[in-house]
Amino acid sequence: MPVADLKSHLAAATRLFRVPADNPDLTRAQFNAFSKQIPLLYFILISNTIAVAYTYVNVAPDWLTMIVPGVLAVLAGLRTVWWLRQRRRVRSDADILSNLRATNWLTLPIGAGFTAWSFALYPYGDPFAKSQVAFYMAVTVIGCIFTLMHLRSAALIVTLIVDVPYVLFFFATGEPTLKAIAVNNLLVSGAMVTVLFIYYRDFADLVASRKSLLAQQAATQALSDENFRLANLDTLTELPNRRRFFAELSSAFTDAERRNVRVAVGIIDLDGFKPINDNYGHSVGDRVLIEAGRRIREVCEGFGPQRVEFARLGGDEFGLIVCGGPDDADLMRLGERIGGQVKLPYQLDTAHTGLSCSIGFASFPDSATTSEALYECADYSLYHAKRNLRGRTVIFSSELEAEIRSRGVIENLLRTADFSTEMDLVFQPIVDAMSEYAAGFEVLARWHSTRLGMVSPADFIPAAERIGLIRPLTQALLVRALAIARTWPDHVRLSFNLSAHDVCAAEGILPLISIIEKSGLPPHRIDFEITETAVTFDFVRAQQSIATLKAMGCGISLDDFGTGYSSLSHVHRLPLDKIKVDRSFVADINENPVSHKIIKSLTGLCDDMEIACVVEGVETRAQLDSLRRLGCDFIQGYYFAKPMPADAIGDYLAKEGQRLEGAGAKVVA
Repeated sequence: MPVADLKSHLAAATRLFRVPADNPDLTRAQFNAFSKQIPLLYFILISNTIAVAYTYVNVAPDWLTMIVPGVLAVLAGLRTVWWLRQRRRVRSDADILSNLRATNWLTLPIGAGFTAWSFALYPYGDPFAKSQVAFYMAVTVIGCIFTLMHLRSAALIVTLIVDVPYVLFFFATGEPTLKAIAVNNLLVSGAMVTVLFIYYRDFADLVASRKSLLAQQAATQALSDENFRLANLDTLTELPNRRRFFAELSSAFTDAERRNVRVAVGIIDLDGFKPINDNYGHSVGDRVLIEAGRRIREVCEGFGPQRVEFARLGGDEFGLIVCGGPDDADLMRLGERIGGQVKLPYQLDTAHTGLSCSIGFASFPDSATTSEALYECADYSLYHAKRNLRGRTVIFSSELEAEIRSRGVIENLLRTADFSTEMDLVFQPIVDAMSEYAAGFEVLARWHSTRLGMVSPADFIPAAERIGLIRPLTQALLVRALAIARTWPDHVRLSFNLSAHDVCAAEGILPLISIIEKSGLPPHRIDFEITETAVTFDFVRAQQSIATLKAMGCGISLDDFGTGYSSLSHVHRLPLDKIKVDRSFVADINENPVSHKIIKSLTGLCDDMEIACVVEGVETRAQLDSLRRLGCDFIQGYYFAKPMPADAIGDYLAKEGQRLEGAGAKVVA
């Protein structure tokens, strides 16, 4: 064999008897596992040694039966105590490596000491006692190999130190039985060493896979935390956003209700902001919003002894949560300070702008008994301030409560409305981002009241939910929408919105299933859009309803993702086909790096989970191009079309086909 190969084999063999220092995670895992088993090792040594020494008490010298085993047992006991104390200590990687190496080298004298003592004791016994020595050494070495399996080098040292002298010694006796025992022990030890190598390899692989899993979990958690942070942050002002505001409101309200103390909600609207946007442009308007937000935040942070949470709700509207038992005088004083700061001049380049703010407050328990109602009361206070006391602070009162009752007019008229004649359907295309073909249409409801005229869905949908008419309304609209969709080409899908009451009703979704089956439209052409707020209303029942629709072949989309109460937990636990990214992230995607980063994260999430990403609110070609580069699958927005009546869809699809065919012809030419 060449010298180089011989050196290589010797180096490889030498490494087996050393503690590896190049893998701190493996070394720490070895130490943790080894420290739990080392007391068992010394228990085996001490108990077996005492048993053998007892057998030889009357036939061997006292120094062999009392002194030597006593010293060995004391040393083993001290090492046991030392290892038991290590479990409670926090050690560095270097310290752990040092201890394992010390243990590795201590194995040599300890193993040699017990082996030499056994051989010295052997000649004094009768055949039975001599057999016990052979049995003692064989059983003890096997037990040691088991307990040292996490420190492979030490186990190998013990095997060599004991088994090699063992076999040679008992072969030298010439006794056939003892020779057979020696051979048997050698074979069993060899098998044990093989098991040791296999176990050590699997142990090292397990540590490595655990490290990889922990790294993957850490990366996933970091992405989740970053998405959570971005989802809770207003991209323009870097203040907490609407989602964070309502989460804080729910928490603060629960705490106030439990402690029976006052908590107040305030809504701020900047008066005169629209003219700034119109006269100086959105860039100046954004800078005014940032500066106004900074000023209000400073007032909130310096307002004591109450704690004030501050957030941007959207547009030029901000929200306040005042904790710590504020009275009406505290709220008025806070409103005056905020108003005074907002009124100060804004000097931006050559533009000198000025504005004021109206503020509406409502407090628990005076104004409402739920957080949602409390916010509604504050919102109505703001409405009253803007209508009657612009630039002032208004606190919700009994007079305003009487006014708000007039909003019941919509509810009363909705109860008597004829859905078949007063409700209209319009459709907005959902376009494939790459081909620009309409992949489907989202159906939207419009109410033309005989007494009120056109009523916004933002008004009549919540009203229908409040008075329990949303399910009949949903069913009536779904029947008409499916009938219209049957006239479309087979590749065009229908997207239909469901409310929390539709998916969480005690009766289930059987009426919707019946409507789908009677419509004649294949379920695979239907997408049901569900907001996460609806899902959280009753997650278990909603999950069951969604699973049933999915089993029929319908698609499931999570609507308005990035607003409300969106979280990765619901994305993970629901059988989704699409995620619809809210339009609020699209408006400034080409100007705001944070918006760009949010959509990039969401498209990456969709790609990883193998679900489609739909982006709403696209109004320009530049936005479309950016979303294409980010990997968005479908686009919805005014860039392609506004919501249209059903009889306009045929012309839209025909013109779309002509436009795309023309574009294809130009490319070929």
